[in-house]
Amino acid sequence: MQIAIIGGGAAGFFSAIHVKENFPDAFLVIYEKSDKTLSKVKVSGGGRCNLTNGCTDINDFSEAYPRGARQLRKAFGHFDNKDTMRWFEDRGVPLVIQDDNCVFPASQNSQSIIDCFMNEAKRLNIKIELNAGIIGVEPIGNQIELEFEKGSKVFDKVIVATGGSPKRAGLAWLENMGHEIEEPVPSLFTFNMPSENIKTLMGIVVENPSISIQGTKLKSDGPLLITHWGMSGPAVLKLSAYGARILSDLNYEFKIQVNWVNIRQTESVLDDLYAVVLRNSNKLLLNFRPYSLPERLWHYLLERGGLSKELTWGQLGKKSLNKLVNILTNDVYTVSGKTTFKEEFVTCGGVSLSSIDFKTMQSKVCPNLYFAGEVMDIDGITGGYNFQAAWTTAFIAGKLL
Repeated sequence: MQIAIIGGGAAGFFSAIHVKENFPDAFLVIYEKSDKTLSKVKVSGGGRCNLTNGCTDINDFSEAYPRGARQLRKAFGHFDNKDTMRWFEDRGVPLVIQDDNCVFPASQNSQSIIDCFMNEAKRLNIKIELNAGIIGVEPIGNQIELEFEKGSKVFDKVIVATGGSPKRAGLAWLENMGHEIEEPVPSLFTFNMPSENIKTLMGIVVENPSISIQGTKLKSDGPLLITHWGMSGPAVLKLSAYGARILSDLNYEFKIQVNWVNIRQTESVLDDLYAVVLRNSNKLLLNFRPYSLPERLWHYLLERGGLSKELTWGQLGKKSLNKLVNILTNDVYTVSGKTTFKEEFVTCGGVSLSSIDFKTMQSKVCPNLYFAGEVMDIDGITGGYNFQAAWTTAFIAGKLL
């Protein structure tokens, strides 16, 4: 059996390894269009490779996927995050699970994952061809012809693991075959705020605010990082993933509301502040921070609310307290543009899941053509979920049933 893998990234290598383990006598080659394999693995997680997430509840795990959650929930029954961790550790890559459930190699170096894949490819006699871009795919009976710049080759089975494409044109060859394509748009990105002074607080992390986008139902909470261009951190990245299409339609021009204390009932916040007044009436606003807010943020919010830092808590009237409640629970900022999260590029969109039999990852349009990884309309929030989708779909595609 002659098998081709299109794409030398995470999903390509993982599917190739499983194909060879399931069909040891097959001839298999990975075609990579660039001069490097596993380049996204190299830079992911800040060069440490957040290869999965340690979440133990599979339903909670599945909810981390704005697109593909229903299909993956079933697919995880074949290969889930526990299987991933076991797979790497069995091949000499010890792992660590952080407090936030992100899973990294113990070496804290993505090279450990790359070395593991290259060792497996060598052990299984997997051929790798670089600078081998595919310019055409043509079904010929039950086989598939791949066209290169110099010649063509025929294969019995082909797995497409080309990763996400930032533009629809990059998926035209699959669309021309009859696959439905969901328009690609960026997913994980941070918010640019060129007109907002909060950027002067860059480096501050607020542990658990909630953020919503005005005019939509989009909300998220979690750590928020203030940067020199705007806002980032898990809370923002979650919003960018779940709102990928909506924010694209808004041309990345919108307003966000930040609830710095993550308490929805403003009456509760007002009660809390009245309690602060009773206990700390002689203390300066400057010197007593409610909700353990970061000091620089607290000073910024006082100034933003027009409240003098020289006032004592006891000098605050009802009007000033209401103003403070509003700034703590409904602080509005204008977003104008986005920035890719680190060097990681994740797309929402790709080959529609309606074009794929998720039990086998085989195309419904072209027999013996399979898919793995982000080329499909599947994407997750930050935290190792996108790699897990790659491992799971590649494992299933590698069965070639």
